[in-house]
Amino acid sequence: MTQTITVIRGDGIGPEIMDATLFVLDKLGAGLSYEFADAGLAALEKHGELIPAGTLESIKKNKVALKSPLTTPVGGGFSSINVALRRQFDLYANVRPAISFPNTKSRYENINMITVRENTEGAYLAEGQEVSADGETAFSGTRITRKGSERIVRYAFELAKSTGRKKVTAVHKANIIKSTSGLFLDVAREVAAKYPEIEFQEMIVDNACMQLVMRPEQFDIIVTTNLFGDIISDLCAGLVGGLGLAPGANIGVDVAIFEAVHGTAPDIAGQGKANPVALLLGAAQMLDHVGQPENAERLRKAIVATMEAKDSLTGDLGGTGTTMGFAQAIASRL
Repeated sequence: MTQTITVIRGDGIGPEIMDATLFVLDKLGAGLSYEFADAGLAALEKHGELIPAGTLESIKKNKVALKSPLTTPVGGGFSSINVALRRQFDLYANVRPAISFPNTKSRYENINMITVRENTEGAYLAEGQEVSADGETAFSGTRITRKGSERIVRYAFELAKSTGRKKVTAVHKANIIKSTSGLFLDVAREVAAKYPEIEFQEMIVDNACMQLVMRPEQFDIIVTTNLFGDIISDLCAGLVGGLGLAPGANIGVDVAIFEAVHGTAPDIAGQGKANPVALLLGAAQMLDHVGQPENAERLRKAIVATMEAKDSLTGDLGGTGTTMGFAQAIASRL
């Protein structure tokens, strides 16, 4: 049975890594068909808006989207296209694995952790941001709800159960930010009590960052609020070799969007130099989500085997291969 997904080719290097990813998915035989939609600069040039209504309708209809990086122009409108999409579809859980791969520039081996970040509340809400008329004072409010905290922590524990992970660490700053971060921590403790079979740890965010650098092997699943999760997930990507190996899933009740979390890299766009692995790993998360864990595992194993063989690796991984050449090498190992 064929499943249709919405595909957003993105800006900068986005079209190149998307073409490479779809090439591998087709070779995988995952039974996917693609409905292409525009967002970002490509949409602005073609439709006069960053997220056209047709793109939103496509995602709503298909319920699953694969997205390359997008550019949000400086100025008015959306603070971020990604934030706008998350809020539009209530994609409350941002799931960021950080897993060691062979032949990277990482200082560590055998890292295998997941950051689960609340995606719709916290410091990234646009409401309440203001700068005084004289430009001397800026203000931004932060809102955390019991509902938002409860569902993200529950998601983290359910993910631990379904994937056989043993530990969840709630990262917070409740010692200082006693209102918002305090509420998150209180709720995390309440939810954790319902999962006695899974170890629960709580850690202040500054200590968590230090511990991630010193002893990353102690972490399994990290769950935290929006801003802390944004920072920590990129830190974790740095532990395993960089954003070129960092996928992300944005999960809601009805809709899910999968992506590479790095930027559009306009300086190398169109040159065939971009590493497609982050988007391929996002596609693997998508395959898990749509009930194809076997194909997801095949894809991940093919990526690992290609990196072990140093076959057609791109420049960021120390090779001289091209984007599509790397994808072809991965496809040959499926």
